[in-house]
Amino acid sequence: MLKHLWTRIKLFEKRSFILIIILIGILLTLNAPVRANWPGFRGPTGLGYTTEANLPIVWGGPANENVLWSSPLPGQGHASPIVWDHAAIVCTINWPTDIEDRKKIIPDHHVTCYRTTNGKLLWDTLVPPGLWLRTDFRSGPGGGYAAATPVTDGKLIYCAFASSVLAAIDFQGNIIWRKEIIPYSFDVTLGSSPVLYGDTVILFCAMAKPEDSRVVAFDKTTGDMKWERKFPHMQFGHSTPLIIQVENKPQMLLLASGMKEADDALQSLDPADGKLLWWCRGEGDASSPAYGKGLVYFDDGRGGTGVAVDPTGLGNVSETHIRWTIRQRGEALSSPIIVGDYLYRLRTPGFLQCWDIATGKEVYSERLKDISTTWASPIADPKGRLFFANAGKSYVVQAGPEFRLLSVNDLGDGNHPSPAAANGRLFLVGMKNIYCIGAKNPQPSN
Repeated sequence: MLKHLWTRIKLFEKRSFILIIILIGILLTLNAPVRANWPGFRGPTGLGYTTEANLPIVWGGPANENVLWSSPLPGQGHASPIVWDHAAIVCTINWPTDIEDRKKIIPDHHVTCYRTTNGKLLWDTLVPPGLWLRTDFRSGPGGGYAAATPVTDGKLIYCAFASSVLAAIDFQGNIIWRKEIIPYSFDVTLGSSPVLYGDTVILFCAMAKPEDSRVVAFDKTTGDMKWERKFPHMQFGHSTPLIIQVENKPQMLLLASGMKEADDALQSLDPADGKLLWWCRGEGDASSPAYGKGLVYFDDGRGGTGVAVDPTGLGNVSETHIRWTIRQRGEALSSPIIVGDYLYRLRTPGFLQCWDIATGKEVYSERLKDISTTWASPIADPKGRLFFANAGKSYVVQAGPEFRLLSVNDLGDGNHPSPAAANGRLFLVGMKNIYCIGAKNPQPSN
């Protein structure tokens, strides 16, 4: 009996020790700062939100304040950077220096990886280009060949270039698979970034020839097509699909109407198989939708009509679920963002507009004088700070019903990519360099 009692005491001690270890682990986790990767266009949600609470709001200037490092780029583009653990990924293109006419040759397609801690170039992979030799270079640095932002699941990096090619690369820089996107009657450029859902990488191809318009889901591992949905009447667009959760079910929002009003400018699909759920009247082209407070807001980025729609309907919801509309003033190639009770939109030549998301009533319109670009989409941190950040002149503004300017910063290397935020740092891509912005004397997270 004593032997049995002794065994039970030992078992109790062992279980108590294990429980203590588990509790210590939980406490350490609770006290540790929360870190998140930035895996694709507009971050982990596709909405521009970061969980990083201690991002610097001041950088650059004569003292190069809070610039931890900068590294040269092997070319140009306006694809936004992404970050996964200790890797910052950038897509650029580069023409040989002796080329006299860039309309006669497809440039080199670079996917580069930098170490986030010190900016060291880890690898530079050349992706064989697709078949589309472009001659219209209106779409920004790099002639628009490197416009789409890559996306990653931490295993492979998926990147699209406007020669009409999609490739998967591992974290050692090896090309795992490559697919040419055919047909390729894109308008000006391939501007829509790939997105991930489940075991697929999805590319939205809203073409200048409507009969070519479609959305395609490729197997992430092999590149084989898993499903495709064609849109034979859809006009062109450059927006990136947005996947949201509505009533605990996923929806993928696709926005394109060729810069004019269409009865189905915004369409909601099941991202698992491409089944059409609902559609809505409006306009769509360059900008991706925003989602917050139970409403989806969208416009085409070119002026015209902005629409707020309740995404809980089925079929044609234009007469039943549109909550308000507004008339836009000026071009806005960036994407909108909803923070708290307010919708924010940056427009050429640098006007920041704010609306009440519930009613569509304009709250204010203020000038961000000489901001380097209105193409870069803003991000918002948990403190409600809005970063209209690029590698040139940038602004940080406090969200709320009154315009409150927090800082103005300038790195002198203005370009169009949106910022990435990860590990307490901002990553900005300029014309010449990639920059890492972080507190040189970081404060502990609360």
